[in-house]
Amino acid sequence: MNTTPKAVVPTLYEWAGGMEKFEAWTDLFYQRVKEDAVLAPVFAGMSADHARHVAHFIAEVFHGPAKYSTEEGSHYEMIHHHLGKHLTEGQRQRWIGLILDTADVIGLPDDPEFRSALVGYLEWGSRLAVINSKAGVVSEQVDATMPSWGWGETGGPYIP
Repeated sequence: MNTTPKAVVPTLYEWAGGMEKFEAWTDLFYQRVKEDAVLAPVFAGMSADHARHVAHFIAEVFHGPAKYSTEEGSHYEMIHHHLGKHLTEGQRQRWIGLILDTADVIGLPDDPEFRSALVGYLEWGSRLAVINSKAGVVSEQVDATMPSWGWGETGGPYIP
């Protein structure tokens, strides 16, 4: 009988370095957004808490504490924030490029498995944000659960 303890696979949240790392990442990212010619106009009216809310949202999606959904909002509300923004593909691509560059600057893990999961989630979420930004109503139910992302998962085929 094998008595060797089975290795526990950390969550993406744990592997990334926990809440402090997510908050540092989004704080620096949104500082950089303010100086970006493409993104600054999109985020011109963001609240002082915007970066922290995004950190808490992504951290929760990556299996961190449920801080966003219990204290700050819901998946439905996150979608609602994008309605009527009419985001463009160019803005989305710039957002992806800058947030990934900031991940490098802040020292998020750069191993292939973590980055594959991170890029997969950011691509998935940003493409949905563009779709939702053109919608007039939130397509999700008010009590829609938070997305959950792990190592190598996909959301399946997109069906509007």
